[in-house]
Amino acid sequence: MTMRRTLLGSALAAPVLLRPAALRAQEVTLRLHHFLPAVSNVHRHFLQPWARKVQDDSGNRIRIQIFPAMQLGGAPPQLYDQARDGVVDIAWTLPGYTPGRFPRIEVFELPFVADRRAAPNARATQALVSGPIAEEFRDVHVICAWSHDGGLIHAKREVKTLEDLRGLKLRFPTRQAGEALRALGAAPVGLPVPQVPEALSQGVIDGAVVPWEVVPSIRLQEMVRHHTEIPGSPTLYVASMLLVMNPAKYAALSPEAKRALDANSGDVGSQLAARVWDEQGPVVAEAARRRGNAIIEITTEERARWQRATQPVIDTWLAQMRERGIDGGALLEEARTALARGA
Repeated sequence: MTMRRTLLGSALAAPVLLRPAALRAQEVTLRLHHFLPAVSNVHRHFLQPWARKVQDDSGNRIRIQIFPAMQLGGAPPQLYDQARDGVVDIAWTLPGYTPGRFPRIEVFELPFVADRRAAPNARATQALVSGPIAEEFRDVHVICAWSHDGGLIHAKREVKTLEDLRGLKLRFPTRQAGEALRALGAAPVGLPVPQVPEALSQGVIDGAVVPWEVVPSIRLQEMVRHHTEIPGSPTLYVASMLLVMNPAKYAALSPEAKRALDANSGDVGSQLAARVWDEQGPVVAEAARRRGNAIIEITTEERARWQRATQPVIDTWLAQMRERGIDGGALLEEARTALARGA
């Protein structure tokens, strides 16, 4: 009888003893890798709050550990493949860092297509990545996609006209931004943004096209004194971005964890990202102005000249899409419709 009571007591106690272990088994730590330093606006105002929200919504089933500045190794153009191959769990990356690999999303990066504000660009980019161009990223799980606000020209010399751009060596982030600069008479140099400070100090470039948001993280306002903005919408250029996850890692999440991640994906994630550019951009611009830097806005007449000069870039892209069996015209129309809807 005593033995039977002991066995019965053990059987009843077992579930209680296993509960903490079962809860621990449901917890997962995901490693998020990106290319900017921890002081960057995107790290502080998007990735960290987003990771905390996912953790809270999952009841601590998901913990996201962020590794900035390529701390886990590799170079920025390798981030997409790191997530695809499971080297990291999540990566923030730019499709434009691997030119020509993701041709459909380039539709937003064409000159004078996207809005000057990040919010409508993010809505439109997410809409197309979730729908007509989803196949382009079928080898990863896309958490969210967006495009930033209008980029501008930061240079060692003043830029007010097309003539001022002649021969100016400018860093560009995407293939289409590079083609636009070439059409404007500049000498484009393709570089991931972390390489900009060294390239400027060594005279490899005379300036860079980047949005205001990233300027302080690479101390660009200390290395150049002239900042040229393009008025109105559509704007000269934007870059598209992705937060992507290893698909096997996503599939292995518990249903509760997946629900928490999904609730902070898609439009929710892309709009949280967009707010960083729309809110921090004016703050950074004002800080540059207080430093005594010159902020120039080209005239509407000059903007029209730039738009006419870069139209051949769009025409060339459309021809390239036809060669690849992609209906670029329909894609451009869809992008413009989505941008107008999101404005």
